Amino acid sequence: QVQLVESGGGLVQAGGSLRLSCVVSGRTFTIDGVGWHRQAPGKQRELVASISSGGSTSYTDSVKGRFTISRDNAKNTVHLQMNSLKPEDTAVYYCSAKTIATTHWGQGTQVTVSL
Repeated sequence: QVQLVESGGGLVQAGGSLRLSCVVSGRTFTIDGVGWHRQAPGKQRELVASISSGGSTSYTDSVKGRFTISRDNAKNTVHLQMNSLKPEDTAVYYCSAKTIATTHWGQGTQVTVSL
């Protein structure tokens, strides 16, 4: 099994920054990639950014140039640095870890961006 614990969410004004962290534990050697997703009220969950086991990254268009996904292998942690935040970034942010068998999810962390 794989366990994921997110942290770093909060309330921030538009234009501000937050850094989310996802600590991964358990059978980490089975993980193909880690992603950050978000779900706003009344909307479907969407993939925001991902990083593969080889280190390749990808981003949804709305966050390109503002968000950066990175990982600290020594600490089994994946970060999402979010800059120039906008009210439309408000959502619950979830970390996911994909293995050959399934996708594991964290409990989520709330990000609220005010005007």
